[in-house]
Amino acid sequence: MPKSRVRQKAAYTPPPRQSPKKKQSPPWVGALMVISFLIGIAWLALFYVTDGSFVLLRPLHNFNLLIGFLWILGGFGLATRWR
Repeated sequence: MPKSRVRQKAAYTPPPRQSPKKKQSPPWVGALMVISFLIGIAWLALFYVTDGSFVLLRPLHNFNLLIGFLWILGGFGLATRWR
């Protein structure tokens, strides 16, 4: 059986890829996220516990639900930026 030819050049090996530096979020993102969650939950709890009769909540009526949920959604928005 005939022998196969020996390769003259070395096989191409690509240079190793440098992994990009892991990005870290600033420390205020995590703190602001938690604070936003807590403000939203506290706003909703205060609205339900006082039945909307608290001085700050009275003129807003059911918009208090929207405000509380917007605070919570803001926390979720910050959670997507946190690494």
